[in-house]
Amino acid sequence: MRTMISGAAACAWWLVVPAIAVAQATAPQGAVAQPSPTSGNTVTRMDGGKVLYTVVDGYYVDSNTMNGFRAWRAAACDRCHGANQQGLVGPSLIESLKTLTKDQFMTTVREGRLEKGMPSWKSSKMVTDNIDNLYAYLKGRSNGDITRAHVQELKQ
Repeated sequence: MRTMISGAAACAWWLVVPAIAVAQATAPQGAVAQPSPTSGNTVTRMDGGKVLYTVVDGYYVDSNTMNGFRAWRAAACDRCHGANQQGLVGPSLIESLKTLTKDQFMTTVREGRLEKGMPSWKSSKMVTDNIDNLYAYLKGRSNGDITRAHVQELKQ
């Protein structure tokens, strides 16, 4: 069976083929297109007049929020709170961050809740240096703006 292209479709075909060839030739081998902050589904949340986090397509996050994710991983918070912050022996942070204020979160992380098994993280430089970023990452997860626990950094 043979398909014929005629009329406007035939005229448009010669425009499409070269464009595809150029895109394939200029893209680095193995490169994956990444959204910019102005493309895709972008959410920017504010906190006290400054940007708390920016997320594109549910898992590309700004560099500060990425540092919060790195602090989460470095402190191995998933051991108690679950890989998806859903809770294990510790509570679900997705639910907790819906009601905890930022100050309550900061106090809990710094001082811990020893009676409930939550250690103090005030001696961890990685956590204390990134506590605002950690809050941003977890707040984004709690708000449902960050849809995946494992995020990628948004290249600006």
